Amino acid sequence: MQYHRPTSFNEAAALANQATGETRFLAGGTDVLVQLRADIVTPDTLIDIKSIPGVGDISQAPDGSWTIGIAVPGAEMREHIQLGKDWPGLVEAMDLIGSTQVQGRATLVGNLCNGSPAADSVPAMVAAGVELSVTGPTGSRRIAAVDVPVAPGRTSLAKGEVVSAVHVPARGKNAGDAYLRFIPRTEMDIAVVGCAINLTLDTDGTVTAARVALGAVAPTVLLVEDAANALIGSSLDEEALNRLAEAASAACNPISDKRGTVEFRTHVAGVLAKRTAKIAYARAQGENT
Repeated sequence: MQYHRPTSFNEAAALANQATGETRFLAGGTDVLVQLRADIVTPDTLIDIKSIPGVGDISQAPDGSWTIGIAVPGAEMREHIQLGKDWPGLVEAMDLIGSTQVQGRATLVGNLCNGSPAADSVPAMVAAGVELSVTGPTGSRRIAAVDVPVAPGRTSLAKGEVVSAVHVPARGKNAGDAYLRFIPRTEMDIAVVGCAINLTLDTDGTVTAARVALGAVAPTVLLVEDAANALIGSSLDEEALNRLAEAASAACNPISDKRGTVEFRTHVAGVLAKRTAKIAYARAQGENT
């Protein structure tokens, strides 16, 4: 195994592009190190990106948008007061991943690029409209988080490309987000269904913009436009919530496994969507929920 510790993303991309065989990037390591020790994967090239400047930083721009370093762990996101005020749903989703020990290492980018359909932070990222900077051998580009997973365990990133930053939009006024999941146990389990919703309201409480994302109900995360449209123009009345639930369930394309059947996941998606929307709406109105 070849181990590298680059000091820039351009160097990391060049190393990955030149590498042969299996290549893995190491930031938090909560996926790759477990896979390595379990003999699930043995990388020919391991590129440790923790020494690149800025990878552990959380910063806010003058316009209110956020940049999160690719090695920022969930524990630091949870402890960042202003980020939690702006994007509580995103922080909550990341905070659900693993144990206290895992929280000290797990990252948004690792959770996204691992490619699990049940990843908790991914629906929250998609609902928030998160974008990523990607550095490759031919330069850099921006990509929406929703476009990264293409199949279980697979992403749209090309050979030699590495995610170099996470960009979260400015929160704006009268807006709020939330994430809920259903799991068989009380904690530290994999989502049977996950739902994230991001809402913006007019001054009279009418929903003017919405994004609804579902996890664990399809091979990749779903951004459900019909569910969002069910909320826009409403004040989250019961009729709108019922339309939301119907659209969320209709979008599902799950599998049956030991944690839930197709029918169960489809039903729970609608139930969770209604509950999540209520929390996001309350937060958009300034309530501390």
